[in-house]
Amino acid sequence: MNNLGVKIVPARKMRVELFDSDGNRYTIAFEGQVTREKAIRLLDLVELLGGAPGEASNINTNPTMPASRSMSLFEKVQLVIQKNFPLIWFTSKDIQSVYEQELKEPVTLSTISTYLSRMTAKGMLMRTGGPNSLKYKSAPNIPTSIKQRIIK
Repeated sequence: MNNLGVKIVPARKMRVELFDSDGNRYTIAFEGQVTREKAIRLLDLVELLGGAPGEASNINTNPTMPASRSMSLFEKVQLVIQKNFPLIWFTSKDIQSVYEQELKEPVTLSTISTYLSRMTAKGMLMRTGGPNSLKYKSAPNIPTSIKQRIIK
């Protein structure tokens, strides 16, 4: 604490290293007050820059393909989120609307809300807002080829 009674928080450092398929190393460093929000932004940036090349999702990215018919409802909702809302906040109504437009299948809002709640519990989504105004966002995905190290 300083003489004004204010607690002084030491600066922290965070470094994210990304290795591509050719073995090249990319390093992103952040120095300052590291908060959860800032760490998430940093990882979002890594994802925007391409994340880990060669890591593909196991979900079919074309919902009009016949394979989408054999997918579970959970996988279909996940597909809609990945394809249409990879980095932005959305509501359950947004998902319901896009789901019905793209997959040409009716789905109730309560069903969508249930799956979004399950995805949040599994750490796949972040949630904010009150009971009647919930918004969701995909949680940052840390590829296996990224090493994250926080230096104290």
